[in-house]
Amino acid sequence: MTLQVAPSGLLSADQVVSVLRCATLAPSTHNTQPWLFSVGPAGIEVHADADRTLPVADPDRRELLLSCGAALFNLRTAIHATGVHPATSYFPRRGDPDLLALVRPRAAAATDRKLASLAEAIPLRHTNRTPFTVKPVPGGALGALRHAAEVEHAWLPRLDADQLAGLKELIRESHRLQTQDPAFRSEWQRWTGRGRNRRDGVPYAAGGAVTADDTWVLRDYGGGSRAPGAAPLVVVVGTFADLAIDRLRAGQAMQRVLLTATARGIDASFISQPVEVPSIRARLRDLLGGGLWPQIVLRLGYGAPVPRTPRRALEDVLVTPSPLSV
Repeated sequence: MTLQVAPSGLLSADQVVSVLRCATLAPSTHNTQPWLFSVGPAGIEVHADADRTLPVADPDRRELLLSCGAALFNLRTAIHATGVHPATSYFPRRGDPDLLALVRPRAAAATDRKLASLAEAIPLRHTNRTPFTVKPVPGGALGALRHAAEVEHAWLPRLDADQLAGLKELIRESHRLQTQDPAFRSEWQRWTGRGRNRRDGVPYAAGGAVTADDTWVLRDYGGGSRAPGAAPLVVVVGTFADLAIDRLRAGQAMQRVLLTATARGIDASFISQPVEVPSIRARLRDLLGGGLWPQIVLRLGYGAPVPRTPRRALEDVLVTPSPLSV
C-alpha cells in the first residue's frame, strides 16, 4: 500500500516522506523509537510516544526526550538540505508535554555546507557496540565534536585523567546496580535479543561482543563472546539546566555530535548506565565540577562493521495532526 502523506510548507509530499524517514533513523534507548510525527500544511509535529517509555531505566522520560531530540535534529537537518529553513518551536502547546516541537518549513534558505554533510551522514550513522580497535580518534576531531555540542546549546567538557578514572568507576557501579535489579533485567530483556521480524529493540546481530578486559563496561546484548578491546575516546554531553527543554536540546546536541563523528568515519555507542541511576548521575555531576547536568556518555572509536538496528514503518509513527500544523 502506498503511503499517503500531504505536502507541508514548501516541502512536496515526497520530500516530507524523505525527511520523516531521516528522522526515524535517530538512535534511542534500547531502540525503543519513542517518537511520533504528524504532518499538516503548516508544519510537521514531533510527539513523544508515551507508550514507549521505559519505566525502570527512564522513569522521568529524560532519555525519551534525548531520543526524540535526536529525531528532531535529523528532521531539521534533512529539511535544511532541501533548501528550506526549518523554523522550530519547542513545546508549542501548553499543557501537552508529549507535543515536543513544531517544525515549519515555510521559507527558502541557502544550504549550509556543514549541515549538508551532516544530512549525508544520517543514513550512514548507526550505533556500533563492538569493541574498538587500537586506532586513536584524531586529536582534531575532539574540537569538532565539542563545537557540534555547543551549536545545539549543550557542552562536551574536556575530561582529565582523574575524571576519566572516576567516570570508569561510576560506570562499573551503576552497571552492577542495574544488573542486580530484577525489574531492570526484566525490562532489558523485553527490548533486547529480538527476532528478525521485529522493527524495534536491539537484535542479537547488532549487539557485538563484550570487551574481555572490561576497560569500559559495555552492556551485553548477547551479540557474541568476549573480545579484546582498546581504550576508546569517552565523552560526556551535558547541559547547564535539566528541564524538559534542556533534555530535548541535549538530544539534538547528541545527534549533531554523532553525525559529526560519522562524517569523519568515527564509530560511536552509548554508555547509559551512569546517567540512568539517579544517585550515580548526581555523583557524575559532582565529578564534572557541579555545573553541568550529565545527559549522556558516549564511546567513540573505530569498530568492526555491524548491522544497523531495525526501524518501525513510517505509517506506524504517523498520527493525526493538531490544529497547530493544519
